[in-house]
Amino acid sequence: MNGIGATEITPRPVRGRIFDRGRRIRLADVDANGRCRLDAIARHLQDVARDDSADSKLPKPMDWIVRRTLIEVRVAPVYHEWIKLSTWCSGYGSRWAERRTQVRGQQGADVETVTIWVHIDTETWRPARLTEDFFNIWGESAYGRRVNARNTLPTTWPDSASSQRWPIRVTDIDLLGHVNNAAQWTAVEQALYLSRWSHVPIRAELEHGPGVQLNDEVRLRWLDLQGGLDIWLSKGEVACNAARIRPIKTEHQPQ
Repeated sequence: MNGIGATEITPRPVRGRIFDRGRRIRLADVDANGRCRLDAIARHLQDVARDDSADSKLPKPMDWIVRRTLIEVRVAPVYHEWIKLSTWCSGYGSRWAERRTQVRGQQGADVETVTIWVHIDTETWRPARLTEDFFNIWGESAYGRRVNARNTLPTTWPDSASSQRWPIRVTDIDLLGHVNNAAQWTAVEQALYLSRWSHVPIRAELEHGPGVQLNDEVRLRWLDLQGGLDIWLSKGEVACNAARIRPIKTEHQPQ
């Protein structure tokens, strides 16, 4: 049976393609305390994935949309820190692939991420089979590991969930005509702020459902739990995405 994609932080492989790229954490990436926000991390993941594809000399470009992302922030990158992102394929299905990305910084940043990307045909907007070229370039590092692209987070919320209108900005819309996956993480950051979440090391998950367009009437909903936070963007009673925040213990925390 295939495991559920983007739910497990797998080890760095010892063979296969690993692509490295360095970046500086800039002013637009951080909050008022200098912490690199989750939406900025997601944007860096998106960018390094595109850089990897461009560098690979893939004969025919492939188009992808994000299905699910898991981000473990063990030590958050901070303003002006130089970070190195290392990314590789850690699993696949027939029409999707799992991409692991590791973030390390010169000032101690330590972030582990994994994302399910669905390969799409932009003429039909339907999932398309992975190509032989894909496996020739990225297949070895996955060690034959099969994953599925199912979502797992709840898509309904209790009446006790807090909510507020969430305006869609024209700057949120990407080339595919919907709110970009990184921009959807800004709603998670807003819920963290409104719930007065203390930014200890966290495990953050976000699953994408129906796309969000510019003129959609959207609400941000969040449920503050004992030791966690559940979050949704919704159109009416339909969840456009679902997110979950949980604290984690790491070796970096004092005993």
